[in-house]
Amino acid sequence: MASERSLEVLRVIVQDYVASREPVGSKSIVERHAFGVSAATIRNDMALLEEEELITAPHTSSGRIPTDKGYRVFVDQLADLQPLTNAQRTAIETFLGQSADLDDVLSRAVRLLSQLTSQVALVQYPSFSAARVRHVELVPIGSTRVMSVLITDRGRVDQAVIDIAEAPDEVFLGELRAKINGAIVGKSLAESTGLLGSLTDRFSPERAGVVAQVANSLIEQVAANRHDRLVMAGTANLVRTEEDFSGNLYPVLEAIEEQVTLLKLFHEMGIDPSTVTVSIGRENAEFGLADASVLTSGYASSETGLARLGVLGPTRMDYSNNMAAVRAVARYLSRLLGEETR
Repeated sequence: MASERSLEVLRVIVQDYVASREPVGSKSIVERHAFGVSAATIRNDMALLEEEELITAPHTSSGRIPTDKGYRVFVDQLADLQPLTNAQRTAIETFLGQSADLDDVLSRAVRLLSQLTSQVALVQYPSFSAARVRHVELVPIGSTRVMSVLITDRGRVDQAVIDIAEAPDEVFLGELRAKINGAIVGKSLAESTGLLGSLTDRFSPERAGVVAQVANSLIEQVAANRHDRLVMAGTANLVRTEEDFSGNLYPVLEAIEEQVTLLKLFHEMGIDPSTVTVSIGRENAEFGLADASVLTSGYASSETGLARLGVLGPTRMDYSNNMAAVRAVARYLSRLLGEETR
């Protein structure tokens, strides 16, 4: 089993390799870090770490780099989560505090988290499957176009523009709006789908086409609110670290494009607003992300329950800084959304 000093050697190997992308040798460790022992002693510690499969030599006679197992030990035992600076905390509060609604706050959150970590940032929308319809509005925006606005009791506002076959008059739109609200206001999203599907029965046959178009649009809006989805930012950051992905970014980009893959991984990792969960390298192989690490934490509001926030990047990443950033943004989101729903 690795000694306490050997684990400290592992810590500096991880930190130096993350900073430089260069394999770390015993000589550089002695020169850069105050261990108070000779290079030969450090080499013995590195040999022990290699026996434990915590570090490896990428080339003959080179320094050493961490393995996935080494990163795991670092994250579980050695990572020192430094609190964000006052400037970073102020930036989070100022930037997110300017948000106009849920869509805006989540969009801002991923952009900010991507900037703080230089990784791909991911935020899962809260689950609205238990939400109820508060109001539906129909707004004419042209001779043959109508905007449908769906508002839920969780504060979610969803809009869609419908191109209809004939110009609706105000009296008909008022009647349609009244019957839609009478049918689904106070109903759950799941109940609303069926009720909207039978809406045409309440109108004359000559109006059935327009009613069906509006109903189908609202059904799609309801479905969008019931399903898990992700907001992402910072995909371009992967280009800077392409060498860390065995020279092939395609599996990572494919996983990012297919949100269902990342959502499955999120669910496998669990959810906890009190900590940051980390999945490293080969732990993600079944999701096509064997060269990547994913860091997540939960955020919450009093109305929507828990959802996930995190970052994705190469296994060679600054875990300490990234975990601190994920935790800070998740906590601020929880506080912000909790305040908005009280």
